[in-house]
Parts: sequence; C-alpha cells; structure tokens
Amino acid sequence: MGKGKARRTVLRFVLPLLLIGSLFVPLPYYIFQPGSADELQPIITVQGGQKDETGSFMLTTVYTVSVRNIYYWAYGAIMPNRELVPKEHVDRGMTNEDYEKLLEHMMSTSQESAVVAAMRYLDKRVDIRYLGVIVRQVLPESKAKGILQVGDLIVKVDDKPTPKREDLVNYLRSKNPGDHVQVVFERDKQSRTAEIELIALPDPNGDAPEKPKRAGLGFEPLTKQKVENQLPVAFQTENIGGPSAGLMFSLEIISQLTPGDLTKGHKIAGTGTIDGDGNVGQIGGIEHKIVAASDTGAEIFFAPADSQPDDSNTRIAMEKAKEIGTTMKIVPVKTLAEAVNYLKNLP
Repeated sequence: MGKGKARRTVLRFVLPLLLIGSLFVPLPYYIFQPGSADELQPIITVQGGQKDETGSFMLTTVYTVSVRNIYYWAYGAIMPNRELVPKEHVDRGMTNEDYEKLLEHMMSTSQESAVVAAMRYLDKRVDIRYLGVIVRQVLPESKAKGILQVGDLIVKVDDKPTPKREDLVNYLRSKNPGDHVQVVFERDKQSRTAEIELIALPDPNGDAPEKPKRAGLGFEPLTKQKVENQLPVAFQTENIGGPSAGLMFSLEIISQLTPGDLTKGHKIAGTGTIDGDGNVGQIGGIEHKIVAASDTGAEIFFAPADSQPDDSNTRIAMEKAKEIGTTMKIVPVKTLAEAVNYLKNLP
C-alpha cells in the first residue's frame, strides 16, 4: 500500500510537470499549410502602365510554421491539408537569420527575372547588369564554412571578376581540389578578402551515377543582377519570400502594359519560377497553393508543366484539385508565352 501511494503521489506531480515541460520543447519540423492568394495589382506598379483589370492575377503562398512543441506536431499530423516537413529539408541547417536572408535574395532575383521576361515578351528594351555571385548556402564539408556566409557577394576570385555564376564555375574548372584561391567578397557593404581551399564537387555535366569531380568552393551560387529598363517596376512584397511568384509577377507586368484586359474578368492564380527567357520552373508546396487559390475563389491556376522525368508540379496540382473537389481549372505551362496565349484565347 505504501508503494502504491508513493507511486500515485509521484504521478500526481510528475505528469503535470511533463505536460507543462512539453510546451517548451521544440521539435525539428515545420508545418506546411495553405497560405494566401494575394492580388498582384496592388503589389506591382509599372511606370506608365494601366491598372484596369476587371479580374485579377494572384500569387499564392505556403504558410510555414515552426513546430514549437508536441502539440504543434500533433496539429500538423492530424489536421487536413497540413504537412510535417523535417526542418533540415527546409532550411538545410541554416540559422533562422540566414534562412530569411536567403528567401529575401530569392525573392529579389525572382522579381528581376520577372521584369526581364515580361519586357522581352513585349519586345521592350531591358538591360541587365550582373553584380556578382551570392552565397546561397555553404555546404557542411566546404572549407569556406566559417569564412563565407549566406548573402555574401563574391566579386572576384584570384583577381578574376565573377559577375555571374557561370564565370565563377568556369574559372574554378581550371583548378584542382586542394588548391587555394583568393576570394574577394562584399558583406554589409564592406569589401573583404579571404584565402579558401577548394574541395571536390560532383560535376553536374557528368554522367550519373558516378559523376566526375570538379574543384569548387562548396556553396550554392546565385547570380545577383540589376535590371535597368525604361519602364521601372515597383514591388511591395515585404512579407513574402522565395522565388515561386516569378510567373505571376510577369503576367501582371504584361497586363499593365497591354491594351485591354488580359484577365477578361477571371480570377487567375498560379505559381512557378521564371527566368529571363520566360521559362517556367518547378516549385515546392504546390498542393498547399492549390487549396489557398481554391479557397480564394480562383477560377484558373497556372502550374509549372512537368517537362522533365523528375518534375511533378502538374501531377500533384491535379491530384490535390481532385481531392478537394475544386472547380478551378489547372493549366500547365512551360513558358510565359504559353500562359499569355492561353489568356488571350479565353472567352
């Protein structure tokens, strides 16, 4: 009896402490869930353009929540249209500050590419200045770890200017793993120089599965560019990050510079990266964007077409649309021109 009473006493005090403690133990996951579908007309302003749409173009977002405790985890596991994603698959080991900085750079690059693609589609002059190579993420095995940071801008290697990603990669092809190079980079508007040892990296141009090695600094590079055109474009996207709104940015820019109403009164959502030549690329979390767009009343959703064997955006979008029973039409597109032609043929 004495032992039973002692056990009950322990449970009476320990269980509440465990329950309270579980409120403060974060888990290494994010919850992905449907975000918003935001009209682009208030977000984008093209100098000399007309905001005369009777319908709307909308970018779509995924709402990301850190799993702060076991109850958040249960919410992500049980609730419909929620997805638990390991933290390392999302931020790849970066600090919150570096991850936010990366998303900002990706959004900025997306906007620049969207302007270039739209102006080229409209046969309007657009000039691009390439400013250097942004450090997107430093690999764990890189000798640059602790020297370079996310957001650093590399402008020279061994006195060789590196205005674009390709310039950096091509120069390092002449080097060998173990060689040292002098890297000139900018951080917080200050120039810095560091000597860094090169490591062996898989060559993306090699044949799988045994790709030949090439020398590299061991980080994911991203070209920083500045677009200069006769029709400046202003974006108000302070609370949005990432590259996936590129296609919809381009469509809104074209709409404001095209006579007539490109939307023809329809609510049109979508997603997809864009490059300067108007090619639409795959994105993550499209199933959540389908839900967000459908809940906002979108009639049409542009999805990146599945062009390569590993592509899956269109397939996932159609599966989710069928699952939730939406009447929203999923329209796969490979290029900006395909999306515009589809809109021109709408009744």
